[in-house]
Amino acid sequence: MKSPNPIGKTLGCAAVALAFLLIWAVPVANAATVDLLMIKGPIGPVTAMQVDNAIQDAEQDGAEALIIQLDTPGGLVSTTHEITQKILNANVPVVTYVAPSGASATSAGVFILVSGHFAAMAPGTNAGAAHPVTLEGQMDSTMFEKATNDAAANIKAIAQKRGRNAEWAERAVRSSVSITSHEAIDSNVVNFIAGDLEDLLDSLNLRVTTLPKGEDTLHTAGALVHRIEPSLRERVLSVVSNPNIAYILMSVGWIGILIELYNPGAIFPGIVGAISLIVGFYSLQTLPINYAGLALIILAIILFILELKIVSHGLLTMGGAISMVIGSLMLIDSPDPAARISLSVILAVVGTVVVFFVFGLALAMKARLRKPVTGVEGLVGQIGVAREAFDTEGMVHVAGEYWQAESRSPVSEGGRVEILEKHGMKLLVKPLP
Repeated sequence: MKSPNPIGKTLGCAAVALAFLLIWAVPVANAATVDLLMIKGPIGPVTAMQVDNAIQDAEQDGAEALIIQLDTPGGLVSTTHEITQKILNANVPVVTYVAPSGASATSAGVFILVSGHFAAMAPGTNAGAAHPVTLEGQMDSTMFEKATNDAAANIKAIAQKRGRNAEWAERAVRSSVSITSHEAIDSNVVNFIAGDLEDLLDSLNLRVTTLPKGEDTLHTAGALVHRIEPSLRERVLSVVSNPNIAYILMSVGWIGILIELYNPGAIFPGIVGAISLIVGFYSLQTLPINYAGLALIILAIILFILELKIVSHGLLTMGGAISMVIGSLMLIDSPDPAARISLSVILAVVGTVVVFFVFGLALAMKARLRKPVTGVEGLVGQIGVAREAFDTEGMVHVAGEYWQAESRSPVSEGGRVEILEKHGMKLLVKPLP
C-alpha cells in the first residue's frame, strides 16, 4: 500500500482554492459602478462645483452612470443654467432622481430634473412651480416678463432635447404648475418611478441614450453604488456661501477692526475681525452681490464712525441703522428667497451694531466731559509747593516740574499752593493753610 503523495495533495488543494478565488473575483472585477451625488437644500455656486466634479470623476472612472438625487426648493438662476449645461454636455449618462418619498424638485430643481438623460421620481414626491420670483420693486414688469420668457424657452428647449413633455415644462415656468410622481409618468415628464436605488438601477438596465461621443447602453443591474461625499473644501464653501453666514462674517469683521483701531493693542478683536472680513469677502464672491446695497452698508459704517466724532444727538446713528437695513436687504441680488439674507438675521445684526455704537458713544461723551488727569490741563486742582517766598510771582513745584506762578496773596517758602488756572506757561495759584 502506497503512502499518499504530500506534494500532489498540496497542489490539489491550491488548485481548488485558486478556482474558488477566480470564481469570486471575476464577477467583482467586472461589476459595473454607478456614482451617486445627493443634492439637498438650495442650489448655489457650490452645487455647480459638486456637479461639475462628479461628472468629471464619473467620466474618468468609467462609471455606467451618474445619479443626481434631488431634494431642493430651488436656487440661483445663473447657477442652474451652469448645472444644466454641464449635464447636457456630459459624456456619461446622468440620471436625475427626486427622492426619497416626501422630497421635491421645485423652481430651479425642475430644470435639473428635466435635463437628465433619464429622469425618475420616488413615490410621494413632486416637482414643478418653476415660475421666476423677484424682489418687489427690484425688477420692472418688462424685465420680469423677459426673465420669464427666457426661463420658459430654456426649459422647453431642454425638455425637447430629452424627448419630454415640453408643454408641461413651459407651464411649470409660466403658471407655476406642479406635478406628482404618478402624474409625471402619465404626462411624460419623467421616465419611470423608482422606490429606491436598487429599483432605479433595475429600471435603468439596458436602456440606451445618446451622449456627445455617441450612443451608450447602460448595464446597471447589480451595479455597485459609489456615493460621492463632499470634500472638505466643498463643505467649508457650502457653509460660508450661505448668505446669512456671509453677512454675519462681514459684520463681525469690520466691528472687530474698529474695536482694534479704538483700542490699539487689544490684538484679539483685530485678529478675529481680519479673519472674518477676509472669509466674508470670499463668501461674497460666491454670491450675486448688488453693489448699491454694499455701498449703503459702507455708508452706514461711515455714519456710525462719525457718530463717535461728531455730537449729532443720535441722528447719525439713526441714519446708519436705516442705511444698513436697506443695504442688507438689497445686498444679495437674487430672485430666490432661499438665497437672500433673512430679515431676522439683518435685524439682529443691525440691533447689535446700534447697541455697540450707542455704548461706544456714551463712553466717548463721558470721556469728553471727564476732567483731564494727565498733561498740562491735568495740573488744575493739583497741590504744589512754593520753591521760594513771593508776594505776587514766584516758582512752584508741582507734578515733578517747576512752574512760574502768580498769586493774589503772599506765599511762604515751602508753603502748599493749589493750582487754580493755567495761562500760557504760567500758573495761577492760591496758598493753602
